[in-house]
Amino acid sequence: MTTHTEQVNQPPTDLTKPAGAASSARTEQAGRTPLVIKLLVAATFVVILNETIMINAIPRLMADFHIDARAAQWLSTVFMLTMAAVIPVTGWFLHRVSTRTAYAVAMTTFSVGTALAAAAPSFEVLLAARVVQAGGTAVMMPLLMTTLMTVVPENDRGRVMGQVTLAMSCAPALGPAVSGMILHLGSWRLIFAFVLPIAVLVGMAGMRQLENVGETETTPISWISVMLAAGGFGSLVYGLSEIGSGGWTGPALTVTAGVLLIAAFAAYQLRLQQRDMPLLDLRTLRHRTFAVSLLLMTAGFMAFLGSMILLPLYLQDLRGLSELETGLLVMPGGLAMGLLGPQVGKLYDRVGARPLVIPGAIGMVVALAALSRIGSTTPYPVIVAFHVALMICLAAIFTPVFTVGLGDLPSELYSHGSSLLGTLQQVAGAIGTAALIVVLENRSAHLVSAGATQPDGFLGGLQWAFALAALMGVAVVASALLLPAHKPDGAAASGPAHH
Repeated sequence: MTTHTEQVNQPPTDLTKPAGAASSARTEQAGRTPLVIKLLVAATFVVILNETIMINAIPRLMADFHIDARAAQWLSTVFMLTMAAVIPVTGWFLHRVSTRTAYAVAMTTFSVGTALAAAAPSFEVLLAARVVQAGGTAVMMPLLMTTLMTVVPENDRGRVMGQVTLAMSCAPALGPAVSGMILHLGSWRLIFAFVLPIAVLVGMAGMRQLENVGETETTPISWISVMLAAGGFGSLVYGLSEIGSGGWTGPALTVTAGVLLIAAFAAYQLRLQQRDMPLLDLRTLRHRTFAVSLLLMTAGFMAFLGSMILLPLYLQDLRGLSELETGLLVMPGGLAMGLLGPQVGKLYDRVGARPLVIPGAIGMVVALAALSRIGSTTPYPVIVAFHVALMICLAAIFTPVFTVGLGDLPSELYSHGSSLLGTLQQVAGAIGTAALIVVLENRSAHLVSAGATQPDGFLGGLQWAFALAALMGVAVVASALLLPAHKPDGAAASGPAHH
């Protein structure tokens, strides 16, 4: 086993090069994006697109399978939950296999899940297929993030991370738009039929060109940790999604069980750290900037992914738009976020995180508050403007936070940091989605029972849900104020090379 002294200058992942090779690679690649990152970004974009691609199809799935909105939204929630359960395992997995093997497993698993979803004869099979898809996606995220932190020099990370934003943030934002266009052509099955050949082609292209970065290492896995994490996060989100469905006792007990299992998972990791074999190394939380970034990202994704499910419901259920029209209306926001990612990354390299994240967080709250005031006749250009403003603000938040958070860690904690970020990002999105759907349904039911019409009740619930998302955004503003004030070039003392 590698000693701690040896690990300090060489991250213990399969993504590492020998010290001399890594140094040489960094020197050669300064100012341009390494091929390995381009390939991983392309693959990650394809797989993460599927996280939100089913949102636009919810009304059609409800009709085809005779299910309600609460059941249908599990097609997105179960995707995020599976990733939250699997991502902690990928840190261990990346230790044991080469870069090419990890990539092959991820893309093959994702493609199998996509094929199964396209042919799903029932809602239960479709849910299972989404779990398989998410298993492949879960490997790609830490693989991309840890590789980036290993091969990209510190003063160029903002620019490259801006390109990664295309995959990490723009893909979920574009999911509803892509699915809207596909649904215009026919069945929801076409969504998976469209994605499958792209995933296969990207997978094959990557395997032809991808090179292994580093050596493998045999490390044990704690299956107790895996079960505690999966049970804890799953119970927490399931309980939250069931609140208000006729009784509070069951959901409250489920949420409590989830919280207790997550606490047990954290305690067990602290115990495993004494033997240098945790599934998720919580020593990452001792690094203040990373801990702040984690808090900020959690609150941001709760509001981001939670609010993303609301707009298609409003446009289709209340305004009567088709899936294609809905997709076209939300597409400008997704494109704005993707196009701005690289520019935000370059700005981060020059000015640091605070000048970007604080205005972005404030703008996010304002945009969500504005969306909470939309009515049944609000002009479509106004809705598009609010949505574009929200996406621009999110672009100003996510790229700097990913970069400054992981950059605060010593190199041996990169893989654990990216796993922790990815895990909480998914759980936060699932909790945000569940919470906003519950608020929407409960408020709507209350207004209808008080005498409001069904459309007016739905609108009232929608406004409350957007208002809750804005409150989540306030936590992002508070966290942003805690970010370090210095620019990246002034952060060398806390950078990985000096730990």
